[in-house]
Amino acid sequence: MKIKKITNILLVLSLTIFIFGAGYRFGQYQSSLEKKLILKQTTPVNRKDIDFNLFWETWEKVEERFIEKNKIDPKKMYYGAIKGMVNSLEDPYTFFLTPEENKQSKDDLEGKFEGIGAQLGLKNGVIIIVAPLKNSPAEKAGVKAGDYILKVDNQPTNNWTLNQAVSKIRGPKGTKVKLTLKRNDKEINATIVRDVINVPSIELSYEKKDNKKIAYLDLNQFGENTNDEWDKTVIEIQKKWQNKEIVGLIIDLRDNPGGYLDSSVYIASEFLPLGKTIVKQESTVAESKTYRVYRQGQLTDIPLVILINKGSASASEILAGSLRDHKRAKLVGEKTFGKGSVQEALDLKDGAGLHVTVAKWILPNGDWINSKGIDPEIKVENKIKEGNTLTREDDKQLDKAIDEILK
Repeated sequence: MKIKKITNILLVLSLTIFIFGAGYRFGQYQSSLEKKLILKQTTPVNRKDIDFNLFWETWEKVEERFIEKNKIDPKKMYYGAIKGMVNSLEDPYTFFLTPEENKQSKDDLEGKFEGIGAQLGLKNGVIIIVAPLKNSPAEKAGVKAGDYILKVDNQPTNNWTLNQAVSKIRGPKGTKVKLTLKRNDKEINATIVRDVINVPSIELSYEKKDNKKIAYLDLNQFGENTNDEWDKTVIEIQKKWQNKEIVGLIIDLRDNPGGYLDSSVYIASEFLPLGKTIVKQESTVAESKTYRVYRQGQLTDIPLVILINKGSASASEILAGSLRDHKRAKLVGEKTFGKGSVQEALDLKDGAGLHVTVAKWILPNGDWINSKGIDPEIKVENKIKEGNTLTREDDKQLDKAIDEILK
């Protein structure tokens, strides 16, 4: 999660001194051992207890003796050394990002990637199109929900995982990918030109039961655009609630990995009275802070159920946990992931990045849910056949949430 950008002077300073104070200058690497990198082996001024000569000695020995010279990439070694330093902290949420990784991380939080724009799933072990996104290259090429993907660029998808399929189908804007699809026992070939895909943080639809209508809001992440998307969506929900067109709201946080802390606070404020505590942030390296409802919410009286599962983490747990503690929402589903720490996202030299744990967050009732998760008040497990992706017909958790709204 992201808190306000605070320059962590000591962290950045020590990193800078270690990397650049060492006086190592990357020249153009050449395979000939006669052309060595220029190294100035000095010890950072604030780390006199460490002899960095061992680092440079190891570097030189690898360069001199490693058998596959074509695999020696100074930039990769350089970034790998920094990654190793950060990983030594043994905190899974504190990590170094190369410039490429840092850009990808930011794009993900913006809900942006390059590809064809289709949700993929598995059914009976076969890759299937769950749904093409609206106005996406996939939709424009005639791809439909329920199409099986038999081949990608003439490569059979037999025994592929979802990750394999995604990695093969995604690609740079302007490039093409050929899909061989099966629809109603007929094979169809579709050549699709990839483009930049903007994935919404929020998707609003409606469920009906017993002639009553319920707003169903799928919240995918707490990213750069989530608050703006939320404001637009709330206008529609509030209008329908005031006009008695809907009887309640379900927020789906299943498999929502989190995102920005500020965004979870913003959304929680929609449902709680002014001044109520949403989350407390405790830190030994930065100022501790209590986040409270700071704005007038538009949905303070609508019946509310929140869906959670083991993929609900971080900002998702803040939203679900705070509304539970204030008895503002019922939680339905499965125990959440259990991530109770706050990370600061820092931009470093050359576009690299560092995510570093700076605090832990505490729910209003005093719970620190790290590694424990949040238990739903109503436990429901979705049981689907192995190798299949969840469909609406199999979604017992959503069925139960609807029943709770209608009580």
